[in-house]
Amino acid sequence: MAAEHSAPVVRQLRLVVEADDYEAAVAFFRDALGLPEEAEFVSDGDARVMILEAGRATLEIANPAQKRMIDEVEVGRQVAPRMRVAFEVDDTEATTARLVAAGASEVAPPTRTPWDSLNSRLDAPAGLHITVFQELLAPGEGVGTRGAEPGPDSDV
Repeated sequence: MAAEHSAPVVRQLRLVVEADDYEAAVAFFRDALGLPEEAEFVSDGDARVMILEAGRATLEIANPAQKRMIDEVEVGRQVAPRMRVAFEVDDTEATTARLVAAGASEVAPPTRTPWDSLNSRLDAPAGLHITVFQELLAPGEGVGTRGAEPGPDSDV
């Protein structure tokens, strides 16, 4: 049950990822995927961090059965680690091709899901397993309540 609050307790979700090859990860996520740069900070000892905008953030908590089901739908087998990052895009096929050209490994090609999205799976720089997804139905279209279905970005 969600607690009632007069103001949001959490204002932003940031996923912090350690990348052994910082330049390659920045080039992939900023340049190839197109996440706009919000800020970059450089400190002593070559410490560097870049904050990239990723639109609206959600945190999905899934049990093991849900994680397995989504892997089966999107890939056909169990592949995802305990955490997977999903990015909603306007064109899954074009984005997947661009990301593969930029160095990602395609795990599964764009696949239409039962919840009407087109999802592909990739292994990306910084050791991230990602989903790129495109909503195929406009909000309010379709039968049933979208919130009752496993979301296209049901990430574990």
